Amino acid sequence: MITGELKNKIDGLWDVFAAAGLVNPLEVIEQITYLMFIHDLDESDNLREKESAMLGLPYQSIFADEVVIGDRTVNGKHLKWSVFRDFPAGQMYTVMQEWVFPFIKTLHGDKNSAYSKYMDDAIFKLPTPLLLSKVVDALDSIYALMDEAKAADIRGDVYEYLLSKISQSGRNGQFRTPRHIIRMMVELMKPTADDTICDPACGTSGFLVSAGEYLKENHKEEIFFNKQKKDHYMNHMFFGYDMDRTMLRIGAMNMMTHGIDNPYIEYRDSLSDQNPDRNKFSLILANPPFKGSLDSDTVSTDLLKMCKTKKTELLFIALFVQMLKTGGRCACIVPDGVLFGSSTAHKAIRKELVDGNRLEAVISMPSGVFKPYAGVSTGILIFTKTGHGGTDNVWFYDMTADGFSLDDKRVEVKENDIPDVIERFHNRFNEMDRERTEKCFFVPKEEIVDNDYDLSINKYKKTEYVPVEYPSTKEIMTELHELEIEITKGLAELEEMLNE
Repeated sequence: MITGELKNKIDGLWDVFAAAGLVNPLEVIEQITYLMFIHDLDESDNLREKESAMLGLPYQSIFADEVVIGDRTVNGKHLKWSVFRDFPAGQMYTVMQEWVFPFIKTLHGDKNSAYSKYMDDAIFKLPTPLLLSKVVDALDSIYALMDEAKAADIRGDVYEYLLSKISQSGRNGQFRTPRHIIRMMVELMKPTADDTICDPACGTSGFLVSAGEYLKENHKEEIFFNKQKKDHYMNHMFFGYDMDRTMLRIGAMNMMTHGIDNPYIEYRDSLSDQNPDRNKFSLILANPPFKGSLDSDTVSTDLLKMCKTKKTELLFIALFVQMLKTGGRCACIVPDGVLFGSSTAHKAIRKELVDGNRLEAVISMPSGVFKPYAGVSTGILIFTKTGHGGTDNVWFYDMTADGFSLDDKRVEVKENDIPDVIERFHNRFNEMDRERTEKCFFVPKEEIVDNDYDLSINKYKKTEYVPVEYPSTKEIMTELHELEIEITKGLAELEEMLNE
């Protein structure tokens, strides 16, 4: 959640665009995103150069001494944000318009790459050198405040605050997944260097970026010292689909900024027949749109066979099952209604997870997790595709705190179940005998089947009632009489004082 000076700075940046006549939120967010990408490109290039030096690996900076742009050769250092930001406004504008912007549009040599697809139609729309100079100064001060904040989630919060200004977004129930929840889900799934990872509703690629960061932290040597695995990581591991070109552009830039050269970020309606991916991925991480309702004519027929509905949250779960290869794992966020809804479609999708595959865990999250953007109650489903069942016992966890207050302010608090969720999930089979009065426990498959495949934790959690002894009526009446005497005495003393 962005507050205080940082929020004021971003609002001020928005006002700078408005004063120059740029008032379309989609245009403004795109222009800001391009400039943030150019800034981040400089930072990430420096970081990757340092990392390569530490690992003893060769690295060729994208800002080499000479860079060819069209039919011209220019000094690559002049394309760095840290250099051109100090130029006079007129020179900066010329460098940006004639060198930097054409440079980032053709940055990726592969014309079929996600980056090239979504930068091809990018247009630099800042009309004057003065506006560019003001925007660059404003972004510098925003980045300085972000660095001061030293919060892991701050970059994501800034992106989300910007995106919240696009009134068209969220019409199908999309909203940003907080980065600490994404990170929790990634740590629950523990991606490996051999995984092929997909988010069929990727937005700004938050899940894919976090999975990439996890792999760099936990499998760095395996990935970067093995030629095949490095190629897989850079070019064949990450897949993301969305129907919003602005999100795809931001997503592609986000992935490249985090050192993943060629993610497969594609414009696609994942629920339609234009999505041919079946039995392909070993890991799916997603927060699909909730509350969206579709025309069933556009939905893939094989999804409708599994779950005849127009509800996007149910169709996406059916899609995840079909996109995973046998043995593939999925962690996805679902609204609470998916867990206990009584319609035929709700029961069908839960039956598919429990009877047709191996449902591993249901994690209930507090309703404030997505505030201030939405107050919906949600849970996380974790399952493995087997195609022939395998559910024995399902692990339930009642998560009541995520490290932030559950109101619209979302300030940091001490209460945080996330480390406990991760720790207990990975050691859950050592705790098969936990009581149902505790935060987490197992429920056998047979009991879930007997309860119409209900997956809401409240169906199985037991509340421990502690008997409270109250005083008898006689004791209460005696106490009231004593209080009455004291009050009467006090009033008499007060009256005496007033009459003196």
